[in-house]
Amino acid sequence: MLQNIKYYSTNLQAEKVSFREALLKGLAPDRGLYMPDTIPLVSSEELQAFKDHEYYEIAYKVLRKFLHQEVPDHDLLNIARDAYDFHVPLENVYERKYIMRLDHGPTASFKDFAARMMGRLMQYFLRKENRNLLILTATSGDTGSAIANAFYGLRNIKAVVLFPETEVTERQRKQMTTLHKNIKIISVKGKFDDCQALVKRAFADPELNHLRLSSANSINIGRLLPQSVYYIYAYSKLNNGKPDDKIIFSVPSGNFGDLMGGLIAMKAGLPVKRFVVSTNANDEVPVYWQTGTYNTIIPSVNCISSAMNVGHPSNMARIVALYGGVMDENGVMVTEPDIEKMRAEMFAVSIDDKATKETIRTAYERFNLLLEPHGAVGWAGLMKDFEVNQPDAGQDQLSVSLETAHPAKFPEEIRGVIGIEPELPESLKYLDEKTEKFDSIENDYHVFKNYLKDNY
Repeated sequence: MLQNIKYYSTNLQAEKVSFREALLKGLAPDRGLYMPDTIPLVSSEELQAFKDHEYYEIAYKVLRKFLHQEVPDHDLLNIARDAYDFHVPLENVYERKYIMRLDHGPTASFKDFAARMMGRLMQYFLRKENRNLLILTATSGDTGSAIANAFYGLRNIKAVVLFPETEVTERQRKQMTTLHKNIKIISVKGKFDDCQALVKRAFADPELNHLRLSSANSINIGRLLPQSVYYIYAYSKLNNGKPDDKIIFSVPSGNFGDLMGGLIAMKAGLPVKRFVVSTNANDEVPVYWQTGTYNTIIPSVNCISSAMNVGHPSNMARIVALYGGVMDENGVMVTEPDIEKMRAEMFAVSIDDKATKETIRTAYERFNLLLEPHGAVGWAGLMKDFEVNQPDAGQDQLSVSLETAHPAKFPEEIRGVIGIEPELPESLKYLDEKTEKFDSIENDYHVFKNYLKDNY
C-alpha cells in the first residue's frame, strides 16, 4: 500500500506541503528545509528483485513510493529513463570492497543524478501549470555544472549559478560558463558559504517575490530523493542474498546532501551497517561527533577537494531532524538530537590535503585505483573506519566508497601526485574550444539583489 506523503519544514514553523510545492519552492517560508513526514519502505524482496533491474528502473520504483500521488506512473518511468541513460560502474578494488563511480553522467559528477531528475520534474510541473521559474544555485564545484547542464534549454526555467571565484577548477568553471541561453553564471569574490548565503537571503527577500525564485542546491528536496537511489542500486547489485549482509558506505561530504540521500535509503529499509562521513579539513561535523558541540567554520578552509569546502552544511538541519532534533538555518541547535544514535550509525572522520594526496598515491600504487581528491577523501575515510572500528574486518564485509567526480576534472592534482594525465571522458572534451561567458560581483547582497532586478 503506497503512503500519502507530505513535506514539513525543519524549522517547524511552516505548513506541510506536497512534493510539487516543496520542489518548486526550494526553501520553506520559515527558512527551513523540507523533509518527508514519512519515509516509505523498500522491502527485502524488492531489494533482491532489483538485482536484475537497470538503474532507471530502480529509480522509477523507488521514487514512485514518494511521488505516486503527483506524477502518473508512465510519466515518471519516462522521466527516469530519460534522466538515467548512462552507466553506474561498481569497481571491485579487493575482496568485497568497491568504488561506486558516479562520474559517468553528462558533467562527470554525481550531481548529475540529482540535477537531471530534479530538472525534469520541475519542467513537468511547470508545463502543466504554464508558468516559469528562476533557479538560484550556489556551487562549490560540481553542482553548478550539473545544474547548468540539466536545466540548459528548458523553456520554463532560467537559472543563475554563483561560484567562489578562486575555488573551482578551470574545467569545473568551463562546464558552466560555456553554456548560455537560459543559464547565467556569476563569479563571487568570496567563499562557497558566501554564495550560499546570498542565495538564501534572496529567497527570504519579499522584494524579489515577483521573480518566482527556487533553488537547485541540495537544500531542495528534489535533489535528495534521487540521491537515495544509488545506495539502493549498489546494495541490490552486490549483496550476497542473505538478510544479515549489511553494507558500509563511505561518503565524501561537503554540504551533506549526498549523505542525507543515503540516510533516507537506510530509513527506507536498506540494511546499512554504518555510514562513514568523510570530510576534508572542514571538520565541523567530526568535531561535533567527538565533543557534542556544533560550531560552524567561518570562513571555510580551502582544500583540494574543493566541492567539500563547506563550513556549515545546509543539510545538517535535515540530519538533525532525522534524529529528533532541531537546527536552524544558522547552525544553532534549538533542540538536541539523539547524538548517541547518530554516532552508532555514522562514523565521522576528517581527511586533510596531505592525507588526501597520499591516498591518491597509495590507491594507485597498490590497486591501480585512480581517485580524484573527493573520492580519495572517501576511500581514506573507509580505511580509517576499518582501522578504528573493525580492525579485524574480513573479506566478507561489503563496503562501498563513493567516487563523486571524474579524475579528469582534477588533472593538476593527479599529475602532481602520480604523474599521469587522466583520460578525458567525452563530456569533458572540447571545452577549451567553447566560448566562456560569466559575470563577476562583490560578496555584497545588495549588489546581487540589484543584479537580479536588472536582469530578470
